[in-house]
Amino acid sequence: MSDSVDLGEEAEAILAQLLAKGSYASRDAALREGVRLLQIREEQFARFDAEILKGIESAERGELIPLDEAFDQVNEHIRELGRKSAA
Repeated sequence: MSDSVDLGEEAEAILAQLLAKGSYASRDAALREGVRLLQIREEQFARFDAEILKGIESAERGELIPLDEAFDQVNEHIRELGRKSAA
C-alpha cells in the first residue's frame, strides 16, 4: 500500500490546520480518525437502510398507521430527543 495520499489542496490545508493546533499528533493519526469516522457513517447508513427495508416490508404486509398518528409519533420522538439533550 502506498504511504502517499493526495487529499487535494483544501483537505491538505484543513489537515495542516488540525496538526498545527495539536488536534492530532500526526498526519497518520488524523487520517486514521477520518477512516474511523467513515466506517461509523457507513454503519449508520447500513442501519438506516435496514430500517427503511423493514418499513417497506411492513407496509407491503398492510401494517400501516394513519398519517396523523405517524406525525404525532415523530413529533413526540423529537420532543423526547430535545428533553434528553437538555438534561
